[in-house]
Amino acid sequence: MAGQNEQANPVQNNQNNPQNPQIQIKITDDVLKGNYANFLQVMHTPEEFVLDFMNVFPPNGIATSRVIISPAHMKRIVAALDDNMKRYEATHGAVKAAAEPTHKNGFEA
Repeated sequence: MAGQNEQANPVQNNQNNPQNPQIQIKITDDVLKGNYANFLQVMHTPEEFVLDFMNVFPPNGIATSRVIISPAHMKRIVAALDDNMKRYEATHGAVKAAAEPTHKNGFEA
């Protein structure tokens, strides 16, 4: 389905448009392998959102990644996640939401 691919990768679609040249993204092997997260904490200020991805196995856990983004980018990310979840469920069936955690979480420096 060409239409879905065009929406899924707007950077690739700009490669033949001289007004919007393709951006070449480099990724290190360490970033490429990714980090597992089974818990997310979201905080915000008027200027930014802070997303702390964690791997929690009670009674312990570790923050695996922190992403700090602007509110405008957060809105685009939420829309992209919503779109991708709808496409995923259309292909694989409905996903049941996980239960809320029953334990309290806090940070230790």
